[in-house]
Amino acid sequence: MSDTNTTAVAEEKVIGNGMSKKQAKKIRMQTMTKQEIGYLRRKAAVEKVWPIFRFIIIFGLSFVILYPLIYMVSCTFRERSDMSDPTVMWVPRNYTLQVLKETIKAMDFWNTLKNTLVLNIGCSLVQVISCAITGYGFARFKFKGKGLLFGIVIMMILVPTQVISLPLYTQFRYFGIKGLFSINLIDSMATMYLPALTANGIRSGLMILIFRQFFKGLPKELEDAAYIDGCGPFKTFVRVMIPNAASAFLTVFLFSVVWYWNDYYVSSTFFTNNQTVALMLQNLDSQLKIALFNDATVEISPREQIVWKEAGCLLSILPILVLYTCLQKHFTEGIERSGLVG
Repeated sequence: MSDTNTTAVAEEKVIGNGMSKKQAKKIRMQTMTKQEIGYLRRKAAVEKVWPIFRFIIIFGLSFVILYPLIYMVSCTFRERSDMSDPTVMWVPRNYTLQVLKETIKAMDFWNTLKNTLVLNIGCSLVQVISCAITGYGFARFKFKGKGLLFGIVIMMILVPTQVISLPLYTQFRYFGIKGLFSINLIDSMATMYLPALTANGIRSGLMILIFRQFFKGLPKELEDAAYIDGCGPFKTFVRVMIPNAASAFLTVFLFSVVWYWNDYYVSSTFFTNNQTVALMLQNLDSQLKIALFNDATVEISPREQIVWKEAGCLLSILPILVLYTCLQKHFTEGIERSGLVG
């Protein structure tokens, strides 16, 4: 069997006139100029060095990206005393779940998670639908003021939320018709759902742009065929365009979930009592002191606080990591087809 393999390898190395590749290359180089020989040598050197250089770059980037997550996990499962031990770097000397349990208690994690999911998933679904309809209108219909309105959409991407937060607060604080009725919507989920319903939620301008670019890339013949079959614009959108835009819907939904999940500024503007993961993580220091010591003024060493804060960060990002891991393939395909790359 070994003789057969050796013969096959030898035949592969032999080319025309019974010469090996090495011999043929030597003869060919005798007819080349010095510039051509130098080029071939440089090319061969690059081909040998580039894989090593590429590995170093990828390994370095991976370490930079994963370092916070590795450190976060390491701190979550170590005791507070390990933070003052200079010999402890990555692997805890004493493994414990106590820090994680204390952080879950301080954050009231399960109730906070439930409130966040109700707010997050609901607003994301509403915003995806409203932005999809808006993006479809910009992509397929012609109307007066279309360019001006789309310019406003672009401004929604460029103008930071802080610029409009005060007018929005005033609007929701005295929501209604002046002189007839006024309702205070502060501390209610309506302050998040109403902007999402009108395609004005968090980062909605970018979502409208993604849908517009995606719908512009779909063949016009799809709509023409639906119109011939008797479908109106809305029925065409529901029955023809939405099934063909599943990847774009998933991409925008994931973007929306992540942005609503991580939002602190908008939530802290409109909520004082409502608990979300981002708000609880921001106030984790005071919550820990109250939950563990029943005293918000007690002093805790900054190095010891790290274990609780890292545990809180891990709890905060864990649901998003699980969601992304399950939908990574579809998310990547949606990015490629939505016009954000390429």
